[in-house]
Formats: sequence, structure tokens, C-alpha cells
Amino acid sequence: MSERTILQHQVCFSLYAASRAATAVYRPMLQELGLTYPQYLVMLLLWERDGVSVRELGEELELDSGTLSPLLKRIESAGLLERRREPDDERRVAVHLTASGGSLRQQAAAVPAHIAAAAGLTPAELNQLNHTLAKVTGALHAAAGGIAVSSPAGNDAAGSSPGTAGTPSNH
Repeated sequence: MSERTILQHQVCFSLYAASRAATAVYRPMLQELGLTYPQYLVMLLLWERDGVSVRELGEELELDSGTLSPLLKRIESAGLLERRREPDDERRVAVHLTASGGSLRQQAAAVPAHIAAAAGLTPAELNQLNHTLAKVTGALHAAAGGIAVSSPAGNDAAGSSPGTAGTPSNH
């Protein structure tokens, strides 16, 4: 068995590789539904909270309006949702499922179980993984709030940092 590389010891690479692998498993199932992965995420949110505002949808999915607007337009063109201005507040645009969008939920019901089986983890392990990833995401969002990357104190003048010298790191 080969030794793990410095790259493979990086948490960021593990997250990236896991995300790509999960998306590859999702892709054929979602193609049968006529959805891309980002479109599926929008639909998941709407199946849970139909009528959410575009702003809330963007916040929940962590998408800016430049990404979200064309995404919603494509789903709307497919006849799965519609955007409507709220009568009591014209500034607020709510996203509503159409009948087709609502009925797609039944077809998509098997997706999570299929993904869980493909991951090879028990329900308890998946729950723990989800909890840990939420914790990591929250911490990284907090850390990204303006902290610049700098060389840690005590490193040599060559500028080596954890993960690039002899010892693997979990960054």
C-alpha cells in the first residue's frame, strides 16, 4: 500500500474529493429527474418550505443572486417553480412550486437512501458526518471573516508551513 501524500492529508482536498465523488453518484439519478445537482438543492428547499423568498433561498443555499437567478430561471422554464412578487411587499419575490414541481418530490424520494447506501456508512455515521461537516462549515465561515493567511510563528525563514514540511497537516 502506498504512503499518503501531503495533498491527501489536507482536509480541504478530502472535502473537495468527497464532494466530487458524491456529485458523480447523484448525477445519473438527478438526470432521470431532469435536474442538475444545484437545481436539486433548490427543489429540496422548496419541498420543505414552499414560498420562500429569493433572498432567503440564496442565503440558505449560500448562492449569490448572479448564480441563483439563472438557476431559478432554468427551473422555472422546466415548469417546476414560479416566482411571484408578494402583494403586500412588491420588493419581496417568493418562489413557489408548481404542481409538476410538487409531484417531482415523490420521484426524488429515493435519492437520499441511494446516496447513503453508496457512501457505505451507517445512518449513525452519516448523522455524525453531517454534524461534523456543519461544525466545520460554521467554523470556516467564521474564520473567513477577514483573517489573512500568514506564516505561523516559529517556522523557518524558507516559509515552510504545516503540511508543506515533513509533517502532514489537516488543513
